[in-house]
Amino acid sequence: MFKARIAKLTEAGSLWSYPGYRLFWFSTTIFVLGASAFPIALAVTIIDQGGSATTLGLILGSRILASVIGAPFAGVWTDRLPRKQVMIAADLSRGVIVFLMVFLSGPSTPHIFLGLAVFLMGVGDAFGAASAGAIMPSLVPDEKLPAANVARNIVVRTATIIGPGIGGVSVALIGGRLTFLFTAITFAFGTYFLNQIKEEIKNESKERESFLTEMREGLRTVIEIPWIGAMIFMVSFQLMVLLAAETVLLPIITKREFASNTPFALSAAAFSIGSIISALLCIKIKIKHQGQVSILVWMIVIIAPIALAFPVSGWLIILAYFIAGFSVGPWEAWWSSAVQREVPQHLQGRVFSIDHMGSTALMPLGMALVGPAANYFGERNLLIGASIFHVLMGLSVMRIPGVRDMKMPPKPDAVSD
Repeated sequence: MFKARIAKLTEAGSLWSYPGYRLFWFSTTIFVLGASAFPIALAVTIIDQGGSATTLGLILGSRILASVIGAPFAGVWTDRLPRKQVMIAADLSRGVIVFLMVFLSGPSTPHIFLGLAVFLMGVGDAFGAASAGAIMPSLVPDEKLPAANVARNIVVRTATIIGPGIGGVSVALIGGRLTFLFTAITFAFGTYFLNQIKEEIKNESKERESFLTEMREGLRTVIEIPWIGAMIFMVSFQLMVLLAAETVLLPIITKREFASNTPFALSAAAFSIGSIISALLCIKIKIKHQGQVSILVWMIVIIAPIALAFPVSGWLIILAYFIAGFSVGPWEAWWSSAVQREVPQHLQGRVFSIDHMGSTALMPLGMALVGPAANYFGERNLLIGASIFHVLMGLSVMRIPGVRDMKMPPKPDAVSD
């Protein structure tokens, strides 16, 4: 029975019949499994060393800041070089950095060294994000792209369910330093599968322009497709205000209120479960206005910070994060496919890098300000105000042309013809 199901999954024409995609899928699964344990070990290590919310926010924010700075360069090099080679370089560099953190996470290590290591991780994130989004059209035919994107996003979420749990258990049993070692090993295994891919290069060879010209070409593409720019702009501010506050305050509040790291780890896992269920539902149902639905459902995420603002029970916070996870399912199901459909392939590396950069550009600032803002306004007022801002920001972009359907509407003269 099991062999028959495997044979059906890999029969000619099915998504899993493409060996390059299978290897990419396995590599992603293993890599994200380790990457999901990393922030658990990092947060616990910093807090156990006596780090404050400001310290934690600055260190976490340094990774995002680095990915923002590196994103424009990552996009150009991703479109210039084989995407597979860019991904291998990004994954190997992050694996080496995490391995070095085994020796940098001692109790007497200055936090600035942890911050520097996390900053360098962010540079690898920028190259990994751009190449992972752009490599997909070279692994599967165009008609398989929506299913391939969803399958990848689901496995990422599945791995993030297991990863935080493993990270929490690992920290409890062997400590944060050896948990970093576990993460480095998973990165190495993920890179092994990635190295086996035979990438089909579909781009037509052409004379290269200057680096800055190619960088501007990617930015111009985003501007000329206003719904892409508008949605990136929206998410950038939402992450800066709401997600930055939630990310920094979740481990702080749960550890203080419940004297345990368990609610922190389980909340992250619960969020991933909710997002998987939501993404699967989006595959099954037909939605006419995908952009509009994505934004409205994205507003559900405020349930998580509201629960943190009123930390009555650890289990209620975990439940809130499960419900909040439903907010990202539509994005995982539709966003990447829409970009791959609307943007020429030779520009996709740059557009995905701008997406990665724009979506997280302001989050380092938000994380750095969470500690001072919480002290000034109070944690509860900060979380409630950030939730209100999130909803208003989502409503404000829905009038931008193309946002409603994640597709540019036909021009008036084209309609009259």
